[in-house]
Amino acid sequence: MVERLKDDELQGLPLIVGGRSLGARVACRTADAVGAIAVLCLAFPLMPPRRATGKPAESRLQELDDVTVPTLVVQGERDPFGMPPAGLLRTVTPVPGDHSLRTDLEAVRAAVDEWLRSIVGELATTQQ
Repeated sequence: MVERLKDDELQGLPLIVGGRSLGARVACRTADAVGAIAVLCLAFPLMPPRRATGKPAESRLQELDDVTVPTLVVQGERDPFGMPPAGLLRTVTPVPGDHSLRTDLEAVRAAVDEWLRSIVGELATTQQ
């Protein structure tokens, strides 16, 4: 689908991929393959829920670490899935609330708006 859009409606435009929760994980895994210039993660599920077997849950931090383009993670301060750390290309913005991100939608919007402006500004600078 992305290839079709890049050949038609999005032809010549930079692509930012993103998603919420599992969709954020998918965006991280596919960013390179689709040629994304950035990744937006809303409520990235860093630590999966405890398993009934008692086996410790494994962190999903590597999925974020593998992303090679600028990434924004907007995470609820009380998210039971954990708070990922910032990284070289990764900005983490905590907002009030939990994994749903419904507590303060204005804070979510403001974080995304600010980050998108910085990405667009960087893109404009490199294309001059």
